[in-house]
Amino acid sequence: MDQIHHKFVDVRGLKLHYADIGSGPSTVVFLHGFPEIWYTWRHQMVAVANAGFRAIAPDYRGYGLSDTPAEPEKASFADLKVDLLAILDALELDKVFLIGKDFGARPTYLFAIFHLERVLGVVSIGVPYKPPGPSTYHKYLPEGFYISRWREPGRAEAGFGRFDAKTVVRNIYIFFSRSEIPIAAENQEIMDLVDPSTPLPPWFTEEDLAAYGALYEKSGFRNTLQVPYRSIYDCCKKCPVPAKSTELLTCQREVNPC
Repeated sequence: MDQIHHKFVDVRGLKLHYADIGSGPSTVVFLHGFPEIWYTWRHQMVAVANAGFRAIAPDYRGYGLSDTPAEPEKASFADLKVDLLAILDALELDKVFLIGKDFGARPTYLFAIFHLERVLGVVSIGVPYKPPGPSTYHKYLPEGFYISRWREPGRAEAGFGRFDAKTVVRNIYIFFSRSEIPIAAENQEIMDLVDPSTPLPPWFTEEDLAAYGALYEKSGFRNTLQVPYRSIYDCCKKCPVPAKSTELLTCQREVNPC
């Protein structure tokens, strides 16, 4: 991964980090989820560069090597949209192809809606597009579901604070790698649902864990809990969708696991 370069852009008083590799007629921008950072996309970035394109993967504000805003509790998805536009403007990129994973799909959709003229195409992984409107699905989530717990200010911080950053990241990846996500009992925290003896999933190495742990030790989790979990339902209020006609194509494919 030595061929990946690390650069910074000043955006609204913050230094935002992005990883950069390759050159070519088109640029692919990778947007990570949680508890991820630019590093999540390193293999895909190299593959895209080898195919003759430029690949960029930013760390959102408050993530990875990017600065954390002075008031993390006020961070929102609207910030991610504005930050991405500022990065593309600074790099003089007129149009890009966007790939978003997990909650990174949401700024991908937002950017495409607000700045359609800057987008060549969109791929989202894990989170489908949700049209603007009141969000009610969280009302049907169990109280012990991780989203419900992490939305509550202070609760996840207290649970995470019992461990170092590396252990928190380790537990989250083990937690998310299960075929079914467990529900915490009333007297349990999400971190309590992971047995310390459980090995890492085979696709996540100790080297990967060390890289994530070091960067989360730097950034902490205040901003990363705010975006996505505590600002997800504010998105429609802070990002009123412009009046324009947009065609949305979706598809579903059955996969035989055998």
